[in-house]
Amino acid sequence: MSKNLSKVMAVLLLVVCALAFTSCGKKADSAAAPAAKAAAARPTSYVREADDVIYENILGSYGALLDAADAKQDPDERYVLYAQAEAALLSSATFLPMTTRGGRYGLTRVAPRTVPYVKWGNDEYRLHKMVVVDKFITKEDRAELLKQWEAATKGGKYDPAAYLKGKGYTQKNTYVTTFQTAPVTLDWLNTSSQADTEITVNCVDGLIEYDNLNQMQPALAESWSVSADGTVYTFNIRKGVNWYTAEGQKYAEVTAEDFVAGFHHMLDTQAGLEWLVDGLIVGATDYYSAGGSWDAVGYKAVDKYTLQVTLERPTSYFMTMLAYSCFLPMCDSFYKAHGGVYGVDEYAAASADANTYTFGKNTDVASQVYCGPFLVTKLESSSEIVCTRNKNYWNNATTTLETIRWVYDNGEDLVQYYNDTVAGVYTATAIGDQARFELAKKDGNFDKYGYITDTEATTYFGGLNLNRGTFALDSGACASSQTEDQKISTHLAMQNQNFRKAVLFAINKENYNAVSNGETALNNLRNMYTSPDFVSLSKTMKDAEGHSFPAGTFYGDMVQYYLNKAGFNVNVADGVDGWYKPEEAKAAMTAAVKELGDTVTYPINIDIVYYSASDVQTAQLAVVKNSIESVLGADKVVVNMIEATTSNDYYACGYRAMTGEAENQDLFYGSGWGPDYGDPKTYLDTMKGYGGGYMSKVIGLF
Repeated sequence: MSKNLSKVMAVLLLVVCALAFTSCGKKADSAAAPAAKAAAARPTSYVREADDVIYENILGSYGALLDAADAKQDPDERYVLYAQAEAALLSSATFLPMTTRGGRYGLTRVAPRTVPYVKWGNDEYRLHKMVVVDKFITKEDRAELLKQWEAATKGGKYDPAAYLKGKGYTQKNTYVTTFQTAPVTLDWLNTSSQADTEITVNCVDGLIEYDNLNQMQPALAESWSVSADGTVYTFNIRKGVNWYTAEGQKYAEVTAEDFVAGFHHMLDTQAGLEWLVDGLIVGATDYYSAGGSWDAVGYKAVDKYTLQVTLERPTSYFMTMLAYSCFLPMCDSFYKAHGGVYGVDEYAAASADANTYTFGKNTDVASQVYCGPFLVTKLESSSEIVCTRNKNYWNNATTTLETIRWVYDNGEDLVQYYNDTVAGVYTATAIGDQARFELAKKDGNFDKYGYITDTEATTYFGGLNLNRGTFALDSGACASSQTEDQKISTHLAMQNQNFRKAVLFAINKENYNAVSNGETALNNLRNMYTSPDFVSLSKTMKDAEGHSFPAGTFYGDMVQYYLNKAGFNVNVADGVDGWYKPEEAKAAMTAAVKELGDTVTYPINIDIVYYSASDVQTAQLAVVKNSIESVLGADKVVVNMIEATTSNDYYACGYRAMTGEAENQDLFYGSGWGPDYGDPKTYLDTMKGYGGGYMSKVIGLF
């Protein structure tokens, strides 16, 4: 689930969220392997294949195009090549974009655009400037505030608190929401999970942050400079900022060395953030992956208040990366006092001893110190998480909240959640699902306060398991009922592009999304990995074949061009079901049957795990099952609903599976990715091969 999540890798909430090109010398995905040849290679028992071989066969062209884009320094050149790479990823039919956040009906007491609205990094979770009021905000007042915000982005002033006060609202100092997955650590450098970082980023400041007008502002770096060749960044660290304990006691001053300590520790933990700096910071990749010397890493404290970062080459988007958690500081002295050590192997050994390594434990809020606007004062994984205002925060004049509370809710009772929100227990609620929508229509809240939430850059997606390695959890839970012959048949079918295309084109995403989004089901549907309007060309560009894209062309429009050119008929725009093509799905299935010959036994079995305590998930999977089987025929493909009776088991089968081999299902749509910085690379790198892509595990690889 980045954001990465991301940000971190985003988790698909049980209630709120719905859940070939030029080969460049690489072997293309062969959708039409001769049946006789495949039959000769058919095993008598299921054996998992080598991940790198499968990746090369199916996604080799994607990897080559990604490498070609990475080699370019000019952003516009990269965007054109990244668009070709993303088109290759989508046309491989291994990966199905599903939804993004937002785009659904809601009721809220939060003034719009009072938290950062930037599309990348962690700053959207920084809530200290949020304006919360005592009543739901009316449609008319919301529209006026958005008008004022838009004017402010062009040079005006945005003061929603003053406006709302004049309209009779009373400002509140507490924001209350829910959580389904508790943080597993308070160490923000040892995780790439949104469930962890959306809490902790409220308690630590980085070098920079974005404001609610999406403008980059100094944070703990008062100022910075860049060398003439664009490779050396020098940051002047703000003096007099301190680390505080959970009780609010001063511990130590924040220094440049704490930023170095944070970066060093992040590389040591190898928790899914380190790959973001591959090929970026001098010496970093060699250090964490090849045993290189830390002294050769270009991340240095020149003196107490000066941090110097040396890049391998000029990188246009580097400053945007600083809004993400991998560049956050860590209190060096506190870390060492709690058993922390430096060095990849040294850290692995030390952290294995829970008696001596006590840093950042999610069972003890005193196991971390904080330099941000809030302190974690309570963390009970099955009840409540509380962040309380840090009264000694260096920038306290900007903090509007005293308390942020996350209350555990497993998503089983949507009506109660709605009633609690109306009563003021929670600050806001979605009302896209039928149950809450009907209540809001009946009591008049929808007509007076209902609005459609903004869509965002995070993309939730599904993946077909190309190389399944797990058929039950260690406990025996969520066990597949597939026979050995069925496992072999499913695996062979998954290697066939037409079969994969048939399955993905047979899923009615609108009906799936309607379970949780009701009549707004189309609004937040997404049909490509990168948000279509994420970047645009600053100048006119021609590709290698002479096709010209004018200045201002959005990235999604370039991806659409290359998909159309390849004859892969999907619409990548947001807000439409661009993949549901029943007739094309049937044609692809007919082609797959011919190509696979007698190497497989029908029907092909596809296991999908769902959390049975969630009515939403149960209903969504029923939609997916019915959609696939009705389009392709249950005699050709059958979807097995694999029950997870606990949320822990559900997450273990997909979202929290650490490797592709651990993914315990054939089709998984419970993860998402939010961009970490302002370049398409932030999405596309996650699907790199050979162990380099954090999200390739969603398709069962690495």
